[in-house]
Order: sequence, then C-alpha cells, then structure tokens
Amino acid sequence: MGEARIKPASAGPAGEHVRSDLNVRFEPTSEPLAVELFSKVDYLYGEVIDNAVRRVTDAFGVTTGRITVTDAGALEWVILARTESCLRRAGLDGPPVLPNPAPGADAPRRRSRLRRSRLYIPGNQPKLMISGGLYGADGIILDLEDSVPPAEKDTARLLVRNALIALDWGQSERMVRINQGPLGEEDLDAVAIHNPHTVLLPKVETEELVSATAETLQHLAGEGAAFLMPILESPRGIHRAFEIASADPSVVALTLGLEDLSAELGAPRTTDGSESFLARQTTVFAARAAGIQPIASVFSDIEDEGGLAAYVRRERGLGFDGIGCIHPRQIPVVHREMTPSESETERAVRVVRAAREAEEQGLGAVAVGSKMVDPPVVQQAFRTVELAVAGGLLAKDWDAEG
Repeated sequence: MGEARIKPASAGPAGEHVRSDLNVRFEPTSEPLAVELFSKVDYLYGEVIDNAVRRVTDAFGVTTGRITVTDAGALEWVILARTESCLRRAGLDGPPVLPNPAPGADAPRRRSRLRRSRLYIPGNQPKLMISGGLYGADGIILDLEDSVPPAEKDTARLLVRNALIALDWGQSERMVRINQGPLGEEDLDAVAIHNPHTVLLPKVETEELVSATAETLQHLAGEGAAFLMPILESPRGIHRAFEIASADPSVVALTLGLEDLSAELGAPRTTDGSESFLARQTTVFAARAAGIQPIASVFSDIEDEGGLAAYVRRERGLGFDGIGCIHPRQIPVVHREMTPSESETERAVRVVRAAREAEEQGLGAVAVGSKMVDPPVVQQAFRTVELAVAGGLLAKDWDAEG
C-alpha cells in the first residue's frame, strides 16, 4: 500500500461573527513548516496560540507545509481540537493532543442524583460550552447527534473530548449524546476515557444495542465506564421500553424524543400531548419497573415560559423526574416547577423522620401517626425531600432542626 495522499484541508468556522473559535487551514508544501496567525489579540496571546498549534504539528510529525490560523478568541482546548481535526482531514495522523485537565475533570459519577434538568449544547459550538457549567443545570449534554451537521461530526467529536477535559462543569452531570451506528462507535472511542458521567443513546429500539454499548464502554474505560440513558424515539422503541430500561445495570435513566416519535407516528406534536400520552406513560412505567429514572422530552418553544411551566407540571404529574432543556433560560422554570409544594414537603418530612426512627429501632414497618407506610411511599418521600432541598424549600440542614 502506498502512503496516504496529503491534501489541503481546513477546520473551524470563518467570518466576522465567529466568537471563541478559530479557523485552521493546512496547505501541503515542500517548504519548512510555517504557521501564520491572524488574531486581534495576537500581541497578547500570539505565542500561546502558536505553541498550541505546534504542539499538534509536533505530535503529528509535520515538518513541512503552511498553516494559517484565523483566531476569534479561541481557548487552548479549542485550538488543539481544531488543529488536530484539520491535520486529520489533510490525511495526516498522530496521537490525540489533549489540554490540561480542569479541577472538576475527575468529578465522580453518581448513579442516584437529581436529574430535573438536562441542557443540550451542540458539540460543534465552543462558545456555548464555555459557559455551560454556570447555568446550574443538573446535567449538561454535549451533543454529537442531531445538532451537529454531518460534515462537522469529526471535529465536534474532538471538541467534546477536549471540553470534557478542560472545562469545569460545576455540579452538573457530565453527559454526552452520541450518534447512531459506526459514528457512535467513533464517538465512544474519543470520549469514553475522559469521564463522561452518562452517555445518551439515541433512537434505541432493542435491548441488544444497550448491552453492546455497555460492553464497549466497559472495554474502553473499565471501572470508569459511563452510565447509560437510552432515548426512545420510535414506536418500536416504546414497544420494547421495559426490555431496554432493564438491559444492563449501567442504565440509570430512560427518556424519549417526542419530535422524532411524533414524526414516525404521523401525528403532529400538540400542546396537550394527546398523541404521545401512551408513549410517555409507557416510558414512566418501564423506567419505574426497572428501578431507574424516567426523564421527559424537551419543550421546544424557548419563548413560551408559561407553556414550559405547564408542560413541566404535566410531565411531573405523570411521574417523570426531569425535563430536557434546549436553552439556559428554561432551567430555572424547570427547577421551580419540579419543586414539590409545601404540603407535599411537610408530609415527606414526616415520612422520612418516621422511616429513620423505625430503622434506629430495628423495625421493619414504618408508621406515620396511626397509618402504616409502604416502602415505595418511603422511597418517594426521600425523593421529595431531596427535591425540596434542591429547590430551596428546605434548608440543607433541615434535619438538624429536629
């Protein structure tokens, strides 16, 4: 076999509206490697940008050619990803060139946690990722699927990988939605060892897909393998909901995508959701039966706060634990509407205290006043108290008040 042909290539957006990003172009020549930089901040950061580019060229063994960098305020992790993508597109090869890890890059996974809100961020938009950890969402989803154009999948994969390493996501669960099929396998290869807490699987229709993905993650990351959240987006997926939810111990939640499901049903998505009621209820039943969290679909109108609030109340009433968000402004609305009422909280506190007293006394049954309380009610009470604390209705040390 002959050597791969090296060709001109580029990666990254160009134009006057680009922010926190850059464009990298490579032209093969026989001359010694030259890096040319255009940036409004080159007098401050020119050396930093040049060093980042040369870290990648050195790793790839590039000694000839011309690289042109048009910078619009990109951080190092973006420069590294765009340069690596450009060189790979040119037909060059080398090891991944990774940024330094942020303080929270090793934040531990937690199987049981609040998942009231999960904010989708397109995997090819560094400017949106940079502030992702500041919004207070329970989960941040770096999306490699629907929000990324096909021609940008390769670069987005490297951006998401570097973002997992270089950005502090605060208290948010670190989530990645991968693609279907071979693209999804490439996504896992790139991100699996960089501590994604949970991987979202799109358009799941069989339990075999869930098991195979779990096995792949285990092979790649071992004990650090991410949890899974399958997404049901077709009638076949809904039909197999329980089998999918219980396919592997790594599955922590089950969600559904109503836009794709409505399209497959041939029933336009309506405000009252009558066309998807069975699917939503089935998702809740399947998740609860499997002992995992049911998570509702997104609300797509970012301008309609009242509609979002009503949607959250309705989905919470069906039993869902959380909602998908497509804009940061939706997060406080979701958290507010997912917070239990004062009367719900008061009853939950009584049940939790009774449960703890019963445990201390070695009793198997829990009683509140003269009424016995079943274990599922106790479990629900603990969850209600957790939601009340998260929503500010109870102090974190509420139990210290006695």
